[in-house]
Amino acid sequence: MVSVFQFISASDLTDDTPLSALKLRSNMKIILMGTKEKEIEKLSESPTDVPEIINDFDIEEEEIAIENREEFLAKIERRIKTYPINILNEHRDGKKLLVLDIDYTLFDHRSTAEQASELMRPYLHEFLTEAYKKYDIVIWSATGMKWIETKLNLLGVSSHRDYKICFYLDCDAMISVLTPKYGAIEVKPLRVIWGKFSYWSEKNTIMFDDIRRNFIMNPQSGLRIKAFRDSRVNRFTDTELIKLSEYLNAIAEMEDFTVLDHTHWREYRKKPTAEQKRRT
Repeated sequence: MVSVFQFISASDLTDDTPLSALKLRSNMKIILMGTKEKEIEKLSESPTDVPEIINDFDIEEEEIAIENREEFLAKIERRIKTYPINILNEHRDGKKLLVLDIDYTLFDHRSTAEQASELMRPYLHEFLTEAYKKYDIVIWSATGMKWIETKLNLLGVSSHRDYKICFYLDCDAMISVLTPKYGAIEVKPLRVIWGKFSYWSEKNTIMFDDIRRNFIMNPQSGLRIKAFRDSRVNRFTDTELIKLSEYLNAIAEMEDFTVLDHTHWREYRKKPTAEQKRRT
């Protein structure tokens, strides 16, 4: 018996391609050939257009009081009007908002490790599961949307059953601002989110990022965390997400986050309630 093979390139197929268009005959064997694995590897590599940042800027408060500059607010307004957001999961009434960076926050994107489990920051899923109880979660990366989707798929974040991500923001949602000392830098203005969704504001939003400059347009809402690097070694000792989870739980019931100083988050202790004071 002679076997007849039909070779089909993966690039010739889409999700909408009907089987009738493939001109298949009875008893024909199909071999699907393509470069899917290579494309995944390509996307898994660090983007070449993103500069490596080892040390964050030593930005003083008096140097970055730029959050109300008209020209920068105008840029934010343009992002609010033109930047498209793909809602993955609807917000939940009464929940605070947690905005998370990816690179060096959730995983080590320059590690030589080969497995996603080795790149992932320890306790990532436990952290997101716990945070999701009281916070809606948004991911904001200074890279492209395809990079974000690929990495979060590899890490299992996008499909986890115990928590949901509201949406992703990429580099196109950022704006460029001019600082007196460091020149033009790209930042993540939370007002882009607040301008699109009225139920979130500076009073109920907190952003985690390993780079302080990313939240200089909303310094009161940003919390700079320790960068997760050299994952092949540090994944055995890093406990940053456990500590951050404790902090999120401690402040979750507060009505106004603007009274907090996130620079001292490690020393923060939740004030006892009146009932707890009476018991003591």
